Amino acid sequence: MTTGDIPADRLDAVHEHIARAAKRAGRDPADITLIAISKTHDAEAIRPIIAAGHRVFGENRVQEAQGKWPGLKEETPDIELHLVGQLQSNKADDAVALFDAIHSVDRSSLVKALAKAFRKTDRRPRLFVQVNIGEEEQKGGCAIADLPALLDRARAADLEIAGLMCIPPQGREPAPFFALLAKLAEDNGVPLLSMGMSSDYETAVMCGATHVRVGTALFGTRG
Repeated sequence: MTTGDIPADRLDAVHEHIARAAKRAGRDPADITLIAISKTHDAEAIRPIIAAGHRVFGENRVQEAQGKWPGLKEETPDIELHLVGQLQSNKADDAVALFDAIHSVDRSSLVKALAKAFRKTDRRPRLFVQVNIGEEEQKGGCAIADLPALLDRARAADLEIAGLMCIPPQGREPAPFFALLAKLAEDNGVPLLSMGMSSDYETAVMCGATHVRVGTALFGTRG
């Protein structure tokens, strides 16, 4: 096993890259939350990252998360779990029960379902609106032009939107898309920015990301 294959070393390397990018941007690395994307990885693959001291993880699917995280959270109660994948409205209750943050609010029907789920419990996951920043037909996310109206609907439903999230088009320079999301957040009074993955999180940090979603750089390539 090489040094780069040790989970703790991978984690340290990612933190170092975040700190370096933050320093170049004149930012405090402590203001940036690293979300370890553990989708498709089982509990045995996740435990070494937890053992290395990491506590913030992300999943793409409610059902997959339900299969592994209740046990892991029982072992380590201070885990913070983020849903970063698309959320079906009929899974809103389950998502609110399990996750501490939801990054994929993208339509009025989901706002309505989440508001209803919130009324049933005292849990209040942090909410991010996903923006289709590259205006790609195949991707989820709120259209840029529809963002102000969706934010208004969320606030009218007594949902606080803490941030915006995006996934830039694959194969294109991400910085302009990150910069656009940062401007949209500023224009709409939204403080947090969930952007940047394994291939571009340093660029995202330099563009103002408060949350970066890193999977492959921590867990290796999924089989």
